[in-house]
Amino acid sequence: MQAQSTSIDFLPIIFQVIVALGFVVTTLVATHFLGPKRKTSDKLETFEAGVKMIGNARQPFSVKYFVVAILFVLFDIEVIFMYPWAVNFKALKMDGMIEMFIFMATLLLGFVYVLKKKVLDWN
Repeated sequence: MQAQSTSIDFLPIIFQVIVALGFVVTTLVATHFLGPKRKTSDKLETFEAGVKMIGNARQPFSVKYFVVAILFVLFDIEVIFMYPWAVNFKALKMDGMIEMFIFMATLLLGFVYVLKKKVLDWN
């Protein structure tokens, strides 16, 4: 016997979305009307993390920061794949264990490759 969903079952979710959107809109409108409106040259100037703008913005820079960030995301996503395996560990038995060892070996191989290429070396 399957449970049937009716439109009334979704009413709490719809209510929560309406309240959240209402809060966002109310906050944005209130800050627009209640906030100070003094526009000075300092406020209208482009802000780059407290560094004064000097010269052209189109200068070459090292991409090592972005490579490290991409590697961090890559290894985080791979760790996320371990959660479903851990939940179904008993059901997967030995086949699941062997597949996870293969997966971990692939991860380790990728990490060793990154270390050999000295991607994480900032010097």
